[in-house]
Amino acid sequence: MSTTLRDAFSVTRFSFWTGVMLSTLVGSVLYAITSRSIESDVQERFVRSAKYAQAVINMRIKSYTDLLRGAASVLQSGDTHSHRQFHAYVQGLNLAKNYPAVDTLNFAAWVPGDERPQFEQGLERELQTFLGPGARLAITPPGIRSSYLIVTYIEPDATNTRLYGLDLMSNPYFREQLVQSRDDGILRASGRPIAAVSTPNDNHLGMRLPVYRHGTLLTGIEQRRAAYLGSLGIAFSLPKLLNGVMEEMPVPGVRMALFDVGPREVIGHDTATWPKELFDSHGNADIPTPPLARGDDVFSVTLPLDFNGRPWETRYSVPKTALYTTFDFYYPKLMMAFGFLGSVLLYALLHILTSSRRAALALAKEMTSELRESQSKLQLSHQKLRRLADHAYQIKEMERKRIAREIHDDLGQSLLALRIEAELLAGRTRGTHSHLNKRARATLQQIDTTIKSVRQIINDLRPTVLDLGLSAAVEWQLNQFQRRTGIQCEIQDDHGEIALPDHCATAFFRILQESLTNIVRHANATRVKVELRLNGGWLTLTVRDNGCGLPPGGRNKNGSFGLVGIEERIVILGGTCAVFSDPDGGTTVTVSAPVVGTPEPAHAQQPEHSPGSAVI
Repeated sequence: MSTTLRDAFSVTRFSFWTGVMLSTLVGSVLYAITSRSIESDVQERFVRSAKYAQAVINMRIKSYTDLLRGAASVLQSGDTHSHRQFHAYVQGLNLAKNYPAVDTLNFAAWVPGDERPQFEQGLERELQTFLGPGARLAITPPGIRSSYLIVTYIEPDATNTRLYGLDLMSNPYFREQLVQSRDDGILRASGRPIAAVSTPNDNHLGMRLPVYRHGTLLTGIEQRRAAYLGSLGIAFSLPKLLNGVMEEMPVPGVRMALFDVGPREVIGHDTATWPKELFDSHGNADIPTPPLARGDDVFSVTLPLDFNGRPWETRYSVPKTALYTTFDFYYPKLMMAFGFLGSVLLYALLHILTSSRRAALALAKEMTSELRESQSKLQLSHQKLRRLADHAYQIKEMERKRIAREIHDDLGQSLLALRIEAELLAGRTRGTHSHLNKRARATLQQIDTTIKSVRQIINDLRPTVLDLGLSAAVEWQLNQFQRRTGIQCEIQDDHGEIALPDHCATAFFRILQESLTNIVRHANATRVKVELRLNGGWLTLTVRDNGCGLPPGGRNKNGSFGLVGIEERIVILGGTCAVFSDPDGGTTVTVSAPVVGTPEPAHAQQPEHSPGSAVI
């Protein structure tokens, strides 16, 4: 028998490596899931930062658009206006402080061809009054045209006379845009940098808005053309506009590249690549557009942007390592170690449980082989079978008790220590590391769930309440049964606590459990009554329900061993068992056994025996 038990509980090379492989697999899965979760959280945080930066860019572009519309309102607010008035208005705006990216505000007046001489004389007098008697005007490029759009005001650098007199209508491309803007009254934004002031990775862009005469109706094209005074434009620096946005981003090391993806505007023989990159935060004068970073080590997101009808795209990218914290690097490894160790402990527990079953099966086979020895020893074989069954029950209960104790002492203490560490981690990260605190709280909750499961397993193996006596164990079992099933339970015990040997108390408790299980499975009852009586050294347990009763032949039904188990347990104790149905419905199970003066079974006895007999 000892060899059988040793073989049943032994750890073979196959079972050892199976446990290692399963534990490694669980740890690897936890590592992959945790890594993916952390990467998803980090990427979401990066995308939120990019959207925030995009909103800031939109807000700044809108503020510059509002600046242009406000200046246009000043020009068309009256019938007359002068350069000095426009200069005073722009000085009051304090562009260097409030709009640092703005280069110039300029106004170009609409001049029909026949009014050119008169306009030139008037503009030259105004420039001499505003800039000094040495100011001279020359309309460029020279030539006679049917109409002109001549730059008249330039702010805030009003003394720069280089652009005064420039005819914007002389360029065929810009003439088409300006004519469309005059006829529909819509603000126009160019997709090309201003060549006169732009350098590599330091592009300057412009927006222009038509200005109409004060107090006129603008309901059609002819009315707009008749009231057209000219075009007001703004030029601003993209690096100054966008570098401030990059400084406000909470994520360090982010690269931003801005592209114009609108219709390609070809002037002359321009063969520049398209979409055109307008800005790169990592570019410089030597390498204005370095290659964009790609691959699995980089987070990137592309967001659309509307530049007053001109479609732009902004691409944000950052190395993943710039967003990960130290905890993000080590947390997946901690989860892998936790999964590996937890799987090892669970596998060991399952191995112990299955080994117990194999041990019981091995003992049953050994017992069956003894029964087949001879017909003449049939009675002796029956007696040995009874003793062997008793031994199997005792072994099973001892193993349950031992397993429950080992789980409580080893696994329970380890889980408690792990919970203390997790609670300390949650306490120390409260208010300082919200993400870590959230993870620690989740781990603490998982540990509590595991502790509750371990306690349930211990109670299923052997309820600790049995150590308090049979009466207390019966009362506890009925309370648990009533709470779990909702069936009303009543107990009648007039003798108080009864001193019983441990194997007797365990047998009666298991009989009660089996009876309650049968009631749940088959009786469809709503009320259960349990009685304990001690009379003349005999203990009687009666379990009565108000269910449907036993069907004909129910006790001998194939595959049903509940009542058989009850009978065997009580017969081993030298007692009796009676099961019957009441006339008005319900089933009553009554078992009795001598308990006073009954010695504990001696499992360690090794008496002399003849060949062919078994030591029980």
